[in-house]
Amino acid sequence: ILILWCKVAKGKQTTIDHNDPYKQELRDRAVIRITRWMYDAGIAFNAVSYDSFGPMVEAIGQYGPGMKPPSFHEVRVPYLKKELNHTNELMRIHNEEWVKYGCSLMSDGWTLQNGRTLINFLVNCPRGTMFVESIDASSYSKDGQKLFELLDKFVDDVGEVNVVQIITDSASANVLTGNNLLSS
Repeated sequence: ILILWCKVAKGKQTTIDHNDPYKQELRDRAVIRITRWMYDAGIAFNAVSYDSFGPMVEAIGQYGPGMKPPSFHEVRVPYLKKELNHTNELMRIHNEEWVKYGCSLMSDGWTLQNGRTLINFLVNCPRGTMFVESIDASSYSKDGQKLFELLDKFVDDVGEVNVVQIITDSASANVLTGNNLLSS
């Protein structure tokens, strides 16, 4: 009888019920530790809605008990280098999309409370939007010619043949910049 039971049970896998009070207690303990760390480190609450948060928690759970946290050195050197390589690979894939489908160059500027003007430059393509650079444009935010030179540099960086459209806010200096780009 025992041999027959083993053959029947061999192909089955036990599933853990998420409604199990013990599992709920374990999750509660984990969430307390996560949130306590977030409060201690001053991490914004909306960080839990980042696309990278869930996979991180899942990977820790898959490792199981006894996982040692990364050291200061690991976070600062080898894993930062790995992330830089990952980011460069994402950029390479985006660049291929720019060539294949074209892209939109987007700029958005604003003035901080201290009076500094910042302009963010992004590129959008079918794969998504990628941040390129943020520029402190405090010295020339109202100068249409300087903004034209700056935007023209970004068009060259992305590749003029790849840029389908340029999207900016409607500040008067940007309107002048747009007119200059159209005539160049």
